[in-house]
Amino acid sequence: MTLQFDYEINVFNQSCPSRQVLDLIADKWSVLVIYSLSDGIKRYGELRRMIDGISKKMLTQTLRNLERNGLVHRKVYAVVPPKVEYSLTPLGQSMYQTTKVLCGWAENNLADVLSAQAEYDARQEAEG
Repeated sequence: MTLQFDYEINVFNQSCPSRQVLDLIADKWSVLVIYSLSDGIKRYGELRRMIDGISKKMLTQTLRNLERNGLVHRKVYAVVPPKVEYSLTPLGQSMYQTTKVLCGWAENNLADVLSAQAEYDARQEAEG
């Protein structure tokens, strides 16, 4: 299905829906879920254990949002107890390299960011 747009696609335009896509992919939980699914299928509990600090509610919301936007596939098995698996769609897989770069950048530049924060805070305190 190809969509036709009555406007120019431009993230700098506040009314362009690309901003919603940007919000989705700039969310830390979305980035971490996509990154965690990059090496294959995971169940909900696996994702919870992998992504330290995410609440059940936030993981559920994030997975639903990613599924709605075509980045994550949810497969439900008709067994008791219910079994649900999550994986990246081809669109989600295309996001993997971006999330890998973002997460790597965060880890590699952490010391510099913390140093900049400390310097800024010290200047603010000195200026009173």
